Formats: sequence, C-alpha cells, structure tokens
Amino acid sequence: MDEEILQDFLVEAGELVERLDEQLVELEHAPTDADLLNAIFRGFHTIKGGAGFLGVTPLIEVCHRAENVFDKIRNGDVSYDATAADVIMRAFDVISDYIGQLNDGERELGDADQSLLAELDQLWKPSKAVTSTEEPAQTDQPKLSLPEGVDPDGEISDDEFEALLSQRDALSADGGNEPKLQLPEGVDPDGEISDDEFEALLNQRDALSGGEADEPKLKLPEGVDPDGEISDDEFEALLQQRDSLTLDTPAAEPTPKKPPKPADKPAPASSAKPATTAGKDNAKDDKVQAKANVESTVRVDTRRLDEIMNLVGELVLVRNRLLTLRGSKQSEEDLSNAVANLDHVTTDLQSSVMKTRMQPVKKVFGRFPRVVRDLARKLGKEIELELKGEDTDLDKNLVEALADPLVHLVRNSVDHGIEMPDDREQDNKPRKGTVILAAEQEGDHILLSITDDGKGMDPDILRRKAVEKGMMDEVSASQLDDKAAFELILSAGFSTAEQVSDISGRGVGMDVVKSMITKLNGSIDIHSVLGEGTQIKIRVPLTLAILPTLMVSFDEDSYAIPLTSVQEIFDYDADLTNRIDGQMMVRLREKSIPLLFLQEWLNPDSAKENYLGDKVIIVSVGNQRAGLVVDQVDGQEEVVIKPLGVMMKHLQGYAGATITGNGNIALILDLPGVVERFQ
Repeated sequence: MDEEILQDFLVEAGELVERLDEQLVELEHAPTDADLLNAIFRGFHTIKGGAGFLGVTPLIEVCHRAENVFDKIRNGDVSYDATAADVIMRAFDVISDYIGQLNDGERELGDADQSLLAELDQLWKPSKAVTSTEEPAQTDQPKLSLPEGVDPDGEISDDEFEALLSQRDALSADGGNEPKLQLPEGVDPDGEISDDEFEALLNQRDALSGGEADEPKLKLPEGVDPDGEISDDEFEALLQQRDSLTLDTPAAEPTPKKPPKPADKPAPASSAKPATTAGKDNAKDDKVQAKANVESTVRVDTRRLDEIMNLVGELVLVRNRLLTLRGSKQSEEDLSNAVANLDHVTTDLQSSVMKTRMQPVKKVFGRFPRVVRDLARKLGKEIELELKGEDTDLDKNLVEALADPLVHLVRNSVDHGIEMPDDREQDNKPRKGTVILAAEQEGDHILLSITDDGKGMDPDILRRKAVEKGMMDEVSASQLDDKAAFELILSAGFSTAEQVSDISGRGVGMDVVKSMITKLNGSIDIHSVLGEGTQIKIRVPLTLAILPTLMVSFDEDSYAIPLTSVQEIFDYDADLTNRIDGQMMVRLREKSIPLLFLQEWLNPDSAKENYLGDKVIIVSVGNQRAGLVVDQVDGQEEVVIKPLGVMMKHLQGYAGATITGNGNIALILDLPGVVERFQ
C-alpha cells in the first residue's frame, strides 16, 4: 500500500466523511432532494474508488452497497424511510471507523460485518434477498452410476473416468431439456477454431442461456462512434449503466466474495520470520507517524500562498535596504523609514501566515446534526438544530480543542434543556424544541453560544443542591445571586439529575469543559430564564500561536500577562486595602477584590519585608477577578508562545516562555494557575 497515495486518500476521505455526516442528517428532512441524493451517491462512490485503488476490501464492500442503495433511491425504486436511514447511518459509522483506523496507522482492517452487508443488500434488492436464501426445488434427475466393481471411495482409472463422462453426455442428451451448442458448418469438431468461430459460439451460448431478447444491453451515448475512442465521462456513464443493469438482473448478481489482496509487491524473504520486539516497535512508530502526517495536513487557498510570496519578496527588499544603510552614512530619517517599512511588511506577513492556519468553525459544527439527531431519537424528543456563523474562521488548534467541550454542552442542552414533546405541549410550546449553535468574531476573539428554548434553570434548586452536596452552607448559598448560582453547574461533581444514565447525571463533564476553556484563555458565561431556556456563551482568542501581552517586571526579571485578561491598571494605595480573613483586599467601586503579591510567589528570596509593590493590575480569570501587585508595568507586546521544556511542564502558573523585544527571556503567566496557586 503506497503511503503517499494513502495519505492523499485519507485527507480527501476525511472531508467526504464530514460532508456525508451533514448530508445524511439533512436527507431525513428532504428524502426526495435529487441534488442531495446525487451528492451522497458521489460521496460513497468516491470513497469506494480510492479504497479500491488501495485494495482496502472491507471499505470497498460497505461503500459499494451503500452506493447501490442510493442509486436505487435516486432512481425512485427505493424510498428513504426511517429503517433505511438507520441502516445507512450504521454503514456510515463503519466507513468512518475504517477511515479512523487507517488514520491511526492500521493497515490490516477486519472483515466487514456480514449482517450489515445483508441489511444493505435487503434495502436495494429486497426480493432477491428473500429468494436467494430459498432452497431450489428438488427435481427427479437421472444419476450417474459407477461401473461394476469400482470402489466409490477409492481412486478410478482414466478409462473409468472417461466412461463416466460419456454416461453424463448420454444422460444430458436423453433429458432433452438442455439446449446444445452447434458448431458452425464446415468446422471440424476435433480441430482448431478461429477467433470469429469462437465468438459465434459465445453468442450462441448467451442466447441459449438467457435469451438475447430478454437480456438488457449497454447503450452508447448518442453521437458516440462505437468503433472510436470514448471520453472518461462516457466511460463512467457506461459503468453506471452496467451497474444499474446488473442490479436489475438477479441472475447476474453473484454471492459476494472477498476479493484477493493485491500482490503488486512481493514480500521479502525475511518477512516470513517471526516478528521481533524491535519489529513491533517499528510498526508502532509507523502508526504514530502515519497519524501525525494526516493530522498535520491543512488545505490552504493558493491565493493566500501567493499573498505570502509577495510579502516575502517585499521582506527581501527591506532586508537589502537595511544592509545598504548599515554601511553607509545615510540620515537617521532613512533608517527610520526602512524600519517602519519592515514593521509594516512583517505585520502583514504575520497576518497572512496566521490566515493559513485558520479554518472555518464549520469543521466543528458539522458533527452536531448527527449528535443531536441520535440523542433526540434515543430520548424520544423532537429537536431541531440551527447552525449560525459556520464560516467564522479560527485557528486550527482551536478548532480541534473546542470540539469536545461543545459536544458536551450540546448534549446537555438536548438532555437537560429540551423537554419531552408532551410536556412542551402542556406549557403551550411547540412540540419540537430548538437548539441554536452560533459563532461570531468579536475583535481578536471568537464568541460561541449554545442556546435552547427548553425549561431553563431554577437558581433556587441550584442553591439547594449545592448545600445538599456540602459545597457550601445555607448562609453562603443564600447570598449567591442568580448568575453565581448558574455557575455552580461548572463545579466538579455538581448535578441536578435525579437519575444517573449513560448520557448524564454523574456530575462529570461541565467542570472539565470549564477547565478546557480556561486553558484556551477563554471564559464561560451562563444566562438562563426558568421556563424559557438557557444560553451558554464561550469566548476564546482567535489564535493560540501569537499572544498580545502586558509586560511586567520585578527587579530584572520580566513576565508576560495575557492582555485579554487585563481589565484595568492603577497605582497601589495602602489606604484602599484591608485584610479580610487573612487575605489582603482592595476596595474598587464598592467591591472587594483579592490582592495577589506576585513578588512573594515568583521570587520569594528577593521579596522585601513589608513589600507593597507599585502597580495593581485587575485581571479576570473565568468568572473571578483578582488584583496582581507588581513592581513595574513595561507596556504591551505581542509575543510568540514557546512551550516550556519537559522539566518545567509540571510547574503551576506558567503557560510558556517568549523572547522579548530587547532579547530577554520572559515567562508567560497562566492566570488560572496563578489564582489557584494563591488559593
């Protein structure tokens, strides 16, 4: 199996699977949409073609039958009902799983599920599926008899075998029911025959076995010379016509057999030896490498690449200009102009390169129609999913990182938010609930929202549950406003479900969602109205590679604070501070905010006694606010995030490192970790 061709196939197949996932759900709402049916047919056909080229037999078998089903559906011979949808969805899941296994480095896939293949066959040839299992009618036929004295379990001589053949011919002749082929006149039955005579015999056999009048023939498209060459499109049309005729002719459909494995490359002699441990390790490494190759692939519009090439050309010109100025006595103004031009070009280049990493959020949203469809059917609910802002772009890494949190939030809306149809009807709501998944760009951030028109959340119930689970006492719970009560669902182990199911109720999940979003320097906001529904908003930066920061310093050490979390900066004033339960607090607009003295944590050895600091930076961490006390604020700077080494990965409160404009190394603070460290 050619790995390079396989990787190309996996990239294309991955995109086809994503589209098919959406199209199959859409088809349930429009089962007669001709364009949609043709698109789905082409999707299965394309995957089958690639799998056939690579010899992936199980994938070929499932795709071929799914293709047959949709060929019948689009021709109006079969209807796409709930039964057909369930079988096709199962087939799609198997196809998706096979492609996933290939992505993971597996090269030997198990045999296709025969029960699934039978169900697919039943869809596109129901009458044949029944008759093919019936035993043929028994008829009285003459039997061959062995010559006297011959042991039926022993060997027979050539003469005895010749006698049996003659006996069979005689019985066939006496039967009178089996037509015989006739040699053309003048042909010696014991001599050789020409190609034309052999062709005539083949035609005669076809006529005797099936009858020429009843056997459908392929027809060339109009205007095509039968003796000339045909185009690829005309050949494809003939292949589809042949498949259609084969489907309509039961006798022409043989029992499916597993095709032999392609043997284009002979195995080396050493491969016959038992596999060693090193061989297993190499195989494992190959799997990892294969997976890495697929995951690192991203499609880029060639216009973006052209734009980058133009900017690189400008960058070369600026470099040449700076090299010229370095050895000359040009004015400071010329140097300033060259630096300004360099700044302009690098900014544009940075923007263009970042765009190549951008992908539409549709790559995440595309999986949710199927998630909602399956979960709604399992729960017996009627739910419509609306997707908005699918063309919003964000960093590829964010696309992958947001997938799991969004799946959990959507499942929560379907399970906890939307009521049963009868209950909705009693509340004067439509039987069908609505879940809206939306995305929009806000400056250098993306805003994702999950909204449902379900029953909403009761803050009083949330407060009571928090007390029952020992998370807080009744006094503290009563002091929570509604917004803080809604945020209780983000706590570990918190659940309002009365019964535990395989879908929810264990109190595991929302805290993980919060943790993952926080790691992305994002925030979660929850709004709910009892009886009307719930909306959860997620706000994350567009990219994780380049980060706008606020640079601060202690003595000679520099640190970077993510600018998106900074709300305001002011001078430290001891008159505005007081100590509550051992925690220093600052009073800001009638609210008390905890103060965190970073010097005591970052560099305790150099911390001075009674250190007060110079500046206070108010930051937001999730739904909390804190005041970071620092020596000096150096200004804003965009930094490139570099991961910490293996030895420092376990350190809490650090997100990475960067090199500043003056060439120094600065650590980037992970504010959630910093706040947790102080707590």
